[in-house]
Amino acid sequence: MARHPAQSPRKYAAQDRSRATVAALVEATARILISEGFDKASTNRIAEVAGVSIGSLYQYFPSKEALVVAVAERHNREIMDVIGDTLTRMESLPVEEAVRSLVAIAIQAHLLDPDLHRVLSEQIPQLGPFEHLETANREAYNRFRAYLESRREELPDMDLDVAAYVSATSIEALAHNAVLRHSHTFSREVLIDHATRLVVGYLMPDSGLAGGGNSKTDAPRRRRK
Repeated sequence: MARHPAQSPRKYAAQDRSRATVAALVEATARILISEGFDKASTNRIAEVAGVSIGSLYQYFPSKEALVVAVAERHNREIMDVIGDTLTRMESLPVEEAVRSLVAIAIQAHLLDPDLHRVLSEQIPQLGPFEHLETANREAYNRFRAYLESRREELPDMDLDVAAYVSATSIEALAHNAVLRHSHTFSREVLIDHATRLVVGYLMPDSGLAGGGNSKTDAPRRRRK
């Protein structure tokens, strides 16, 4: 069985200068992934772009895979910085408002660095399992699952693990594809409205939001070019 390259850092930077070196390496990796792709992101190329010696790179990272993991972890932290407050505020909102806020913030998070998000989502799955890689999707799922539990009396009898998975995955997929592949097809407001009705209609089929449009956004409208 083939062994996966080491994906954890050799050591963690403690001093300001060391942290600056690590930050330069991670940023260089991100830019190379976007402009040249994973195959060309060799450790030599990363060190060159970062302005760091290859020896310094290997002091902190044993492989380019470890650097890609560091890029993904940094991106996930940035996403959580964007969505964290919304996940907290969601806890006190009615279901429709909570779902709408989650859809809106998911779209905003995908707009954070869409080119990098695209590369990570398309190329990371090809690299095999990453050790210790926490994702923003998992955090969002856990928080939304807890939210549904707090609203159990308002929901029909359903498996909340499945409901949270279906809802969170649907929101993520819609936001991902809308931002990365259809950014000029629909307005953000129309997408938020339709995605909200989709998820709330699934969670609460008697809410009146399943199907049917409204006077403002009865159907997705394509923008004129």
